[in-house]
Amino acid sequence: MIKPYFRSSDGPKPLSCKVERRIRFEEVDPLGIVWHGRYPSYFEDARVALGDSLGIGYMDFYKQGIVTPIKQMHVDYIKPLEYGDTCSVEALLHWSEAAKLSYEFYIRNEQDEVVTRGYSVLLMVTLERELLVTPPDFYQGFLSRWSSGAL
Repeated sequence: MIKPYFRSSDGPKPLSCKVERRIRFEEVDPLGIVWHGRYPSYFEDARVALGDSLGIGYMDFYKQGIVTPIKQMHVDYIKPLEYGDTCSVEALLHWSEAAKLSYEFYIRNEQDEVVTRGYSVLLMVTLERELLVTPPDFYQGFLSRWSSGAL
């Protein structure tokens, strides 16, 4: 059984998005398997798709004078992917009322087996590099829509 990275909260269920991708030649090492440093970029593909679909992508934050740097990232490598494999990458955004974004990721192979999983925590920082302790108004609106079931 796979243990979740984040504790369940009293908030709504996580929001998710899945993207498909094919492993390219440039992404593998001399052993023919995906180089370990590529997996965070796969996570990012799904995270960007999720954020953009919800109106909380990089540029949505940036237009509000906010950036979201990574505070923490973790990757668990379970089974390798190889050149030519097709995989799905799922990003889940977990509920938090704090000024942070907590994402969980699952990469599955063509047999729908989890081959890699991980998480990242992003903080909210102004363009002047001031750490926010409460979410900005536009994100508060997003949280309201999420908690009401509108998303």
